[in-house]
Amino acid sequence: MAQTKSGGSTKNGRDSRAKRLGVKINHGQVVEPGQIILRQRGSHYIEGIGVKRGGDDTLYAGKAGVVSFKDRKKTRFDGRTRNLKEVSVL
Repeated sequence: MAQTKSGGSTKNGRDSRAKRLGVKINHGQVVEPGQIILRQRGSHYIEGIGVKRGGDDTLYAGKAGVVSFKDRKKTRFDGRTRNLKEVSVL
């Protein structure tokens, strides 16, 4: 006897859905409070003035205003510096 049924059985086709991560609102665009600015895994971007961070590291607007992205250096506890991007709502 054959171990697998013949004709049409396949072991492929179990790919996961995309998570739709990334920047949703760009620099210079207007936002309302609670609107999602960026979806991410981890802290590639950090929150600045007027931006809050969700439990899954999503950044969203804490107040109405204009989105601003800027580069910043952050010093770690051991003295090394890290280049990162800060998102603010002005």
